[in-house]
Amino acid sequence: MIKILADFAAFVNCNIKRIMSKKEEQELNENGDVTAENAENEAPTEENERDAEERNEQDALIEEQYQRIQELEEEVKNLKDAQLRRTAEMDNMRKRLNKERVQTFENARKSALEEFLPINDDLLRTLKAMEEADADKTYLDGVRLVADKFDEVLKKYDVERIDEEGVPFDVDLHDAMLRQKPEDESIDSEIVLKILENGYRIGDKTLRHAKVIVSE
Repeated sequence: MIKILADFAAFVNCNIKRIMSKKEEQELNENGDVTAENAENEAPTEENERDAEERNEQDALIEEQYQRIQELEEEVKNLKDAQLRRTAEMDNMRKRLNKERVQTFENARKSALEEFLPINDDLLRTLKAMEEADADKTYLDGVRLVADKFDEVLKKYDVERIDEEGVPFDVDLHDAMLRQKPEDESIDSEIVLKILENGYRIGDKTLRHAKVIVSE
């Protein structure tokens, strides 16, 4: 549509130039006859009047086509602006849809992992209890193999376990279940003394806070 309007404007400009050239030619011819007309001191003839009328009509046509060019140029400008706005809107919509799609996937993955974590905790507690009870090596190796597979799944989805002791308490990672004085007086306050239940996180997002005992 924009190209059609632009072509039409060019066509109108061409017509104006042709009319202007014709008008200039007529004026040149008239100027050439001025001397003869002055010499004869003749009154305006019917032919001169027709020429004057034609010039007036040409001037009116030029003005009309000039106005039309201005209108077409304004329409082209408006169409270009509208097209740019639509392009920007489509780009914003595409970005928003991509963001929503990624967010939906992340939420689904987070929900699935949160359901999975308690099972992993139970498995780790079972493994620890079997090690402390000096269970049969065959059974112990089997449980350890399953626990290792759980760890592989967690690593695959960039899940990190929050289970480090002796680190400063962090409200973004830890949930203090108990505060007590440490047996070692050299330990400062607000230090994680013991992990009661592991926490988990993905990157900067904490899936579950670790339940801990903190020094006073």
